[in-house]
Amino acid sequence: MAISDAFATGEHKRNLGHFSSIVKMALIDNKITEGEEKFLLRKARNLNITDEEVEKIIKNPDLYPINPPVGYDESIERLFRLTTMLYADDTPSKDEVDFLKKVIVGLSFNIKNVDKIASEAVHLIMNNNDEEDFAKAIKAVNS
Repeated sequence: MAISDAFATGEHKRNLGHFSSIVKMALIDNKITEGEEKFLLRKARNLNITDEEVEKIIKNPDLYPINPPVGYDESIERLFRLTTMLYADDTPSKDEVDFLKKVIVGLSFNIKNVDKIASEAVHLIMNNNDEEDFAKAIKAVNS
């Protein structure tokens, strides 16, 4: 196997773990709304996740652990996607925000900044900031 094949496999595993986190966020209230489903399918395509893999992950997201991103920018990108999922069904619940905080730790952010990062991430998405502005603001809060 070529080294590039091994890297692609590792990247795909990280994508599956990330998608699993997004699914867990959607399932906190034990149902996936129409808005959440549309968001999930769009993110699955973006992450090169097959329909079969989507079905397996939705049935049992716990089978796919979070694989921490390779770099800081990738962590912020994943945080952006996860926070966006909070608003796929309009209003985030306290349970969803609590889960987001756990994922922030899993994404390798400093545990001391979790509450500030979660609060800023929710605020940024609520105000329709794009991914670039989101990244700048999260970097400022996490410094």
